[in-house]
Amino acid sequence: MNLILEPSSADPPTLQRSTAVRLVAAAPSLWRVVDPRGLVIGHLQAHTQAGGIRYRARRFHAASRAFRELGEFWSADDALECLRLAH
Repeated sequence: MNLILEPSSADPPTLQRSTAVRLVAAAPSLWRVVDPRGLVIGHLQAHTQAGGIRYRARRFHAASRAFRELGEFWSADDALECLRLAH
Protein backbone atom coordinates (compact mmCIF):
# COMPACT_ATOMS: atom_id res chain seq x y z
CA MET A 1 0.00 0.00 0.00
CA ASN A 2 1.31 3.46 -0.94
CA LEU A 3 0.87 6.28 1.54
CA ILE A 4 0.22 9.54 -0.27
CA LEU A 5 0.23 12.79 1.67
CA GLU A 6 -0.21 16.28 0.33
CA PRO A 7 2.68 18.65 1.05
CA SER A 8 1.66 21.33 3.53
CA SER A 9 3.16 24.26 1.61
CA ALA A 10 1.14 26.28 -0.89
CA ASP A 11 4.34 27.77 -2.31
CA PRO A 12 5.22 26.63 -5.83
CA PRO A 13 8.21 24.30 -6.14
CA THR A 14 11.64 25.80 -6.67
CA LEU A 15 12.68 25.25 -10.27
CA GLN A 16 16.27 24.44 -11.21
CA ARG A 17 15.91 25.22 -14.90
CA SER A 18 14.90 28.46 -16.55
CA THR A 19 11.46 28.07 -18.10
CA ALA A 20 9.06 30.40 -19.88
CA VAL A 21 6.02 29.03 -18.05
CA ARG A 22 4.73 30.33 -14.73
CA LEU A 23 2.88 28.58 -11.92
CA VAL A 24 -0.37 29.98 -10.54
CA ALA A 25 -1.80 28.51 -7.33
CA ALA A 26 -5.06 26.61 -7.94
CA ALA A 27 -5.36 24.68 -4.65
CA PRO A 28 -3.02 23.42 -1.94
CA SER A 29 -0.19 21.56 -3.73
CA LEU A 30 -1.77 22.23 -7.16
CA TRP A 31 -0.67 24.85 -9.70
CA ARG A 32 -1.89 25.89 -13.12
CA VAL A 33 0.93 25.97 -15.64
CA VAL A 34 0.58 29.09 -17.79
CA ASP A 35 2.54 29.69 -20.99
CA PRO A 36 3.98 33.11 -22.02
CA ARG A 37 0.77 33.98 -23.92
CA GLY A 38 -1.30 33.47 -20.76
CA LEU A 39 -2.83 30.15 -21.83
CA VAL A 40 -3.16 27.37 -19.26
CA ILE A 41 -1.33 24.35 -20.65
CA GLY A 42 -1.89 22.00 -17.73
CA HIS A 43 -1.58 21.40 -14.02
CA LEU A 44 1.29 20.46 -11.76
CA GLN A 45 0.38 18.62 -8.55
CA ALA A 46 2.77 17.76 -5.73
CA HIS A 47 2.29 14.81 -3.42
CA THR A 48 4.54 13.18 -0.86
CA GLN A 49 5.52 9.53 -1.07
CA ALA A 50 7.92 7.50 1.03
CA GLY A 51 10.89 8.56 -1.14
CA GLY A 52 10.07 12.27 -1.25
CA ILE A 53 7.87 14.64 -3.22
CA ARG A 54 6.55 13.53 -6.61
CA TYR A 55 5.15 15.91 -9.22
CA ARG A 56 2.22 14.87 -11.41
CA ALA A 57 1.74 16.53 -14.82
CA ARG A 58 -1.86 16.72 -16.07
CA ARG A 59 -3.43 18.18 -19.19
CA PHE A 60 -7.11 18.86 -19.85
CA HIS A 61 -8.56 16.88 -22.76
CA ALA A 62 -11.52 18.87 -24.12
CA ALA A 63 -13.13 16.02 -26.08
CA SER A 64 -13.47 13.82 -22.99
CA ARG A 65 -13.88 16.76 -20.57
CA ALA A 66 -11.34 15.17 -18.27
CA PHE A 67 -7.75 15.57 -17.21
CA ARG A 68 -5.20 13.12 -18.57
CA GLU A 69 -2.15 12.30 -16.52
CA LEU A 70 1.04 12.66 -18.51
CA GLY A 71 3.26 11.19 -15.82
CA GLU A 72 4.77 11.47 -12.36
CA PHE A 73 8.25 12.83 -11.83
CA TRP A 74 10.72 13.28 -8.98
CA SER A 75 11.50 16.74 -10.34
CA ALA A 76 9.10 19.65 -10.89
CA ASP A 77 11.35 20.70 -13.78
CA ASP A 78 10.84 17.33 -15.51
CA ALA A 79 7.06 17.50 -15.03
CA LEU A 80 6.96 21.02 -16.49
CA GLU A 81 9.13 19.97 -19.41
CA CYS A 82 6.70 17.13 -20.12
CA LEU A 83 3.76 19.58 -20.14
CA ARG A 84 5.65 22.06 -22.27
CA LEU A 85 6.64 19.48 -24.89
CA ALA A 86 3.17 17.88 -24.96
CA HIS A 87 1.62 21.28 -25.70
